[in-house]
Order: sequence, then C-alpha cells, then structure tokens
Amino acid sequence: MSEAARPAPLRIADPEAAARLVAETLTTMQALEALLARESDHIRVGRLAEGLAEAPQKTALAGAYLQGLQAVKANAVALARFAPEGIAALREAHGRFSDAVAANQAVLATARSVSEGLLRTLSTELNRHAEPSGYGGRPAPSPYGHRRSAPLVLSRSL
Repeated sequence: MSEAARPAPLRIADPEAAARLVAETLTTMQALEALLARESDHIRVGRLAEGLAEAPQKTALAGAYLQGLQAVKANAVALARFAPEGIAALREAHGRFSDAVAANQAVLATARSVSEGLLRTLSTELNRHAEPSGYGGRPAPSPYGHRRSAPLVLSRSL
C-alpha cells in the first residue's frame, strides 16, 4: 500500500474518542470470537463446508481487529489518561480472545491431521491392492528399487 493510500493514524485527544476506540475494538474482538466459536463447532462435528463458509468475513474481522490493536498501541498513553478502565477491559477481553483463538487452532489442527491420516491410509490401501504379489504374499520388488504408486482420486462432491 502506498503512503498516499494509507489512512492517517487515529489520534485520541479526548475521553469520547478513547471510549469509542475501546468500544469498537471490543466489538470487533467479540464478533471475531463468536465467528471462531461457530467455525470450531462446525468443524468439530465434521461440517467442514459450513465451518469454512465464513472465511471472507473472518478475514475482514481479523483485519479490523489488527487495525484496532494498532490504533490502541499507537494511543496507549492517551488511553491510559482518558480511559484507564477501557484498557483493563481490553486486557481482559484479549485474554478470553486468545483462549478462543488457541481452541480454534487446536480444532483446525486436529481436523487437518485426521484428514491427512485418512488420505494416507486410503493411498496405502489403494497401492497395496494395485501391487503384484510375489512369493509369500509380499509385494514383488520393483526393478527400479522403488514402489510404484497408483494415482489417488478424490471426490469433492461427497
């Protein structure tokens, strides 16, 4: 982004602006936390399409949240002066939000691990049946020293 296109940084100069910044940041954080909870709930029960359907909104909220955090950091002195209770509320909400993000990341990592394991098992089974058997039921060795593999086909319509 060029310097001309970048918005001017927000400067807090009075208690109303401080309260507004805190409220906007808290609102964005709560909306993103709720979205992450919905996504985790869907993915936890195997509804991947529903869980990932709100990805554009998640991206927009995450961007707004990061902008809010940058504004809070840039105005830390003014916020401490005009809205000290707002800083305490932001710290408390950020702790809850961090827990929600960690839980969401754990659910996504588990889903990724399970799907990779399923695909690996499927690929192994397909290859095991495609290989010719030698004596004793073992696969015959390849003349080139490596195992031949059949292509894996995945249907996204299931």
